[in-house]
Amino acid sequence: MDDKHAEHARERSRYIRGFLFALALTLTAFGIGHLYGPQTPYVYLAIGVLGLLQLIVQLAYFLHIDRRRDSREDLDLILFSTMVLLIIILGTVWILGDLHMRMQMGMQM
Repeated sequence: MDDKHAEHARERSRYIRGFLFALALTLTAFGIGHLYGPQTPYVYLAIGVLGLLQLIVQLAYFLHIDRRRDSREDLDLILFSTMVLLIIILGTVWILGDLHMRMQMGMQM
């Protein structure tokens, strides 16, 4: 019974730490956006870095994905899904950019 209670207490403290980290990262991103505005250089870079840190916190504290052997399959699945999403998103941006250029060339004639 004590082992179960200790495990539950560890999990609860892990979730609380994850929530506090995620909350701090979110408030920091909102604070940077509010204080410096979207026209300031490097604001988007700072928010992007904070977003990546947020992703790491979510994966580690809430989904329990780490570099241990037993969660390797989950990490592989997440990385593969990310790769497929990046291919879809970047392919769409590439196609739309090419289409935009071709339409602009047609207007010049």
